[in-house]
Amino acid sequence: MRTRRSFGKQRGVAIISALLVVALSAILVSGMLWRQQVQIRRIENQRLLAQAQWISRSALDWTRLILRSEADTSPNVTYLGGVWGVPIAKTRLSDFLGQIGEVRAEQGAQTYLSGSIEDAQAKFNLRNLVSTPAPGVLTINVEQIASFQRLLALLGLNGSLAKTTALQMRAGLAQSATRFQTQSSPAGATPQSTIAAIAQGGGTGGGSFTDDPGLKDADSDAPVAPLQMITVDSLLDVPGFTPEAVERLRPFVTVLPTTTPVNMNTAPAEVVAAIVQGMNLSQAQAFVARRETVFFHDAGNVQLALNGAGVKAASVDPNLLDVTTRYFVIRGSVEHERAQVERTTLIYRDPTTHTTRIVYVRDQF
Repeated sequence: MRTRRSFGKQRGVAIISALLVVALSAILVSGMLWRQQVQIRRIENQRLLAQAQWISRSALDWTRLILRSEADTSPNVTYLGGVWGVPIAKTRLSDFLGQIGEVRAEQGAQTYLSGSIEDAQAKFNLRNLVSTPAPGVLTINVEQIASFQRLLALLGLNGSLAKTTALQMRAGLAQSATRFQTQSSPAGATPQSTIAAIAQGGGTGGGSFTDDPGLKDADSDAPVAPLQMITVDSLLDVPGFTPEAVERLRPFVTVLPTTTPVNMNTAPAEVVAAIVQGMNLSQAQAFVARRETVFFHDAGNVQLALNGAGVKAASVDPNLLDVTTRYFVIRGSVEHERAQVERTTLIYRDPTTHTTRIVYVRDQF
């Protein structure tokens, strides 16, 4: 009886041990399968993201072709009625590929494209606040500061921020390769070194943020300077600007690599009223309304429209006002199954050859 009971206890322990081993094995195997599944999912996500980026790149090449084709058709004028100004609503990629074949159309069934092209010179360029009369020489442009003050006043913001912004811009440019550009150079001259500097933030001297950024007008050789302003969000580094003020300014200001005139065919009324001295907002709105009937072919048309709006301007300065554009901002969105890419690209279009170059690309996933 004792032997039988001892054998029964050993048998029970063996069963329990076997169950524990099986449970432990199941846990280990399930953990391995789970990690494998996570790794497979990660690889799939990377593949989908890479495919979405390539699709976005293809769409960018397509928009660049549109810009070049339109420049070949109308080389001396850029207006809102052009093909480039028509935004692309969310569209299935298969709708574009369906003309090629059903096999390729099925590949784009779960991919969607959308985007638009914006005229970067329709806005006030903060780079204009600083002039470069000679290589390496940076001076404050008083006329452009006055224009920026009028724009700030029209938007209900403090006009004194205009000079502070100009000083911040000059302090950042002092550490940038773009300080060697001169006004005698073509407005769209963007050598590879300049494009690289803009893409990397524009700083070549290792500048950083500080409580004393050296904004004093007489102290342009301060040892520490702020980073170069490359986007509208850089205004948040300027003392006095709030996030609310920046958002209010965003539709009307931009930062481009070089000084540029404002395209009077595409600029909103607020920008027109700011850059034309002696023009109020109601006159600018009348000017824009007249522009919607027929676009301006040259500076003479702009002069006549200004006179018709009640502005007694002696002449149109081609350095400040123009009817064509060299810089464009392309905003595109690609949804490829689970992957989504939001891409913002600044494009420069050469006024002579009509070729396009990418200044910078910013992706958001």
